[in-house]
Amino acid sequence: MVNNPTPCTLVIFANSVKHGQCCVAGKRLDTREWVRPVSNANGAELTYQQASARNPYGVYKVKPLQMVQMGFEQAVPLNNQPENQLINREQWIQQYNIVPAEINQFLDEPESLWGSGDRVDYQAIMRDQVAIEQSLQLVKVEQLMLYVDGQNKRRASFSYNGIGYDLAVTDPNFGHLVGNQHDLMGILCISLGEPFQGNCYKLVAAIY
Repeated sequence: MVNNPTPCTLVIFANSVKHGQCCVAGKRLDTREWVRPVSNANGAELTYQQASARNPYGVYKVKPLQMVQMGFEQAVPLNNQPENQLINREQWIQQYNIVPAEINQFLDEPESLWGSGDRVDYQAIMRDQVAIEQSLQLVKVEQLMLYVDGQNKRRASFSYNGIGYDLAVTDPNFGHLVGNQHDLMGILCISLGEPFQGNCYKLVAAIY
């Protein structure tokens, strides 16, 4: 991705929890390209203040499906997260929202979610044995089930393109969603996380 210091409008598809702070991801309204706003070249999370936008009523943390204008210093791609963009110091501006029915216009259709399983070997990525063209996917899934496992971890099991997955969930609204699963659209925002103990884990960053 080329450096793009000019402001652009993102449709926010995730504002999930990362190290107690915020991991925001969205698609550009004009090109439908993924952008992950980060606070440094290493892909660090955003503070609540950085992940907030001004609207006519004040400044509030951005939420999924909002359209937000933001500016960037430069692209800071990582092998495992090529769409990272370093934010500048300008206040984000909230514009409008899209409605849930419009999410379908932004769906991705990869063959798989970086292969099977819940993780990708980080060294395989660094050695170019696994090419990560994009580390974010917005996909329609089947047989979605949200649950809490025996270690009190939030999980989502589902099928995508005939492949079964069982992934950790970082969507901050999980507690509400797990009790209202019959209302879900079955659309997930999946993110490939930072390296942890030799792997990049696949995370469910937002649930629709």
